[in-house]
Amino acid sequence: MARGNRKTEAAKPRRDIYQEVTDRILDLLDSGVAPWRQPIKRSAHGDGAPKSLSTGKNYRGINVFLLAMTSWAHGYESDYWATFNQVIKQQGKVKKGEKSTLVVFWKQAATKDKESGEEISIPVLRHYNVFNAEQCEGINAPDQAATTDEAEPFEPIEEADRIVTSYPAGPLVMHTGSAAMYLPKIDTVRIAAPDRFENRESYYATLFHELSHSTGHKSRLNRGLDEAPAPFGSPDYSKEELVAEMGSAFLCAAAGISPPTIEQSAAYIDGWRKKLKDDKKLVVQAAGQGQRAADHILGIDYVAD
Repeated sequence: MARGNRKTEAAKPRRDIYQEVTDRILDLLDSGVAPWRQPIKRSAHGDGAPKSLSTGKNYRGINVFLLAMTSWAHGYESDYWATFNQVIKQQGKVKKGEKSTLVVFWKQAATKDKESGEEISIPVLRHYNVFNAEQCEGINAPDQAATTDEAEPFEPIEEADRIVTSYPAGPLVMHTGSAAMYLPKIDTVRIAAPDRFENRESYYATLFHELSHSTGHKSRLNRGLDEAPAPFGSPDYSKEELVAEMGSAFLCAAAGISPPTIEQSAAYIDGWRKKLKDDKKLVVQAAGQGQRAADHILGIDYVAD
C-alpha cells in the first residue's frame, strides 16, 4: 500500500525581537525624534520616567528609550503604561485605532547543554505590548490628576516672532505634542506649545531649527529632504542637522536672542561635527547652507558669486 504524502504546515518564522527594537528606535530617530534636542518641560505631575501602571515601578534598560521616545514622538504627557489586559482589568478600554508599543524583558529558560547534556538555565529575550495611559479611556493614572496651577502666559520675543511670521511661503506650523520635528512630505513643522518650553529663547531656537530644515524642501532651496530622506547617523543626515542648527544660530543672532542659546547651539553643532569625524570641509559647507537657510527665512535673496 502506497503511503500518501503528508502535508506539513510551514513553521512560522521566529520574531527577531532584537531587530524589532533596533528598527523601532531608528524609525523614531529617522522621523525627527531626537530626545537630546528637546528643551521642553514635562507635565507638572510626572518626572518623565516611564512607569508600569500596575506596579508603579520604573521601566529599565532599553524599555526606557523605547517608551520615552514614543512619548516624545506622540506628545504623551503621562509616564504610565499598561498592557491591554491591565487596562481591561481597570474597567477601561484602549481608544480605537491606537497602536501599542513594544516592551522587552529577560526570562530564564530551562534547556540542555549541547555538549554535556546537563540541565542549564539561559536568559531568553521575551516581549509584550503596552499602551500609554493617554491612549486609553476609563483608567486612572497617578499623573493625570487635574491641576489648578495656571501656566504663566507666554510673552513672545517681538523680533523672533516677526521672523517666524514673515517667512515667505513658509511651512505650516502646528503646536502639538511634546516633540519638535519637520515633516517634509507634508511640509509641516510640529512643535510643542511655547509655554511648554523651559524659556522663550529655547522655544524660538528650536522653532528656528525646524524652520531651517524646512528650507530644504523642493519648493525652496531643495536639499532633497522630501525625496530621499537620509537615514539617521549617515553623513548626509549629520550634515542636514548641522545646516539646521547653524541656520538656527544665525536666526537667533538676527532676533537678538541671548548668548546662552547660541552657546547651546555651538555645543550641539560640535557634537555633530565629531559625528562627521571632524570633516572641516563639510562643516564649512554646512555653515554656508545654514546661512542660506537663514537668509531664505529672512527674505534675503541669495546671489552666487
